[in-house]
Amino acid sequence: MILYNPKEWWRLIFAFHESDTFRKILPGIFGVAIYTGVVAYLENDVFHVGFKNSTAIHSLVGFVLSLLLVFRTNTAYDRWWDGRKLWGTVLNDSRNLAMKLSGMLESKEDKRLFQILISNYAIALRDHLRGSRNPNNLQDISTYDLDHYERSDHLPNCITKALYKETGRLFSEGKINGEQLLFLNEQLQSLVNTTGACERIKNTPIPYSYNIFLKKVIFIYVFSMPIGFVREFGYWAMPIVAGLFYIFVSIELIAEEIEDPFGTDSNDLPIDQICTNIGKNLDEILD
Repeated sequence: MILYNPKEWWRLIFAFHESDTFRKILPGIFGVAIYTGVVAYLENDVFHVGFKNSTAIHSLVGFVLSLLLVFRTNTAYDRWWDGRKLWGTVLNDSRNLAMKLSGMLESKEDKRLFQILISNYAIALRDHLRGSRNPNNLQDISTYDLDHYERSDHLPNCITKALYKETGRLFSEGKINGEQLLFLNEQLQSLVNTTGACERIKNTPIPYSYNIFLKKVIFIYVFSMPIGFVREFGYWAMPIVAGLFYIFVSIELIAEEIEDPFGTDSNDLPIDQICTNIGKNLDEILD
């Protein structure tokens, strides 16, 4: 995720980064401009067509298309913000669980074990949501070594199960009582719920029919626009159509990028930083 000052207007206006939509669709912008120029040449200079321009029709369709794009962008942003709230829950649950354990436990070995397991959960969830599985990113301790994680297909569940197992061990050894066990269960259950909620966002894209329909409407709208616009604007229709193409396609590309907020794109959530903060907080609380 790119960190920036939203009040720096001029810097943002002229900023171009790797994920900027202008860079991505620049070939398409030139292609649409050339296509519009060809249509203008054929209509005005070759065939000298005399039909009435269709700018009024395109204005009406453009209004409807704008409403569809607004709904598309809002839906994508809701998924992005929902993901941010869920990772805020991961951060808060990690802190709460660590603080409770810090007050209950006396053994440094037990504190160290939970410190590593909780930190490993955040890292495993991050990698899981990004479609990768890399146990080498996890710290090993006691029986929870690399071989233990290699045998699991779902690392977040594996680590949450270990947390449940270790809290049960603390109860059986008399290090915590029944009330304290229930007290810890609140955060452990929340971690499981958060995993499922993140998977819901990751594995449920926007409905296929709506997605393909919107792309078709944008394509038909842009590539039919020169037919009527060149009658009124001539070759000036080239920058006009290319600019509208940039606006509509950019909105769709931005929505596509933020609807899956767990990746490594510039507009995705700062999950790496959140995992780093969780590790630092656990070191401080359970040290």
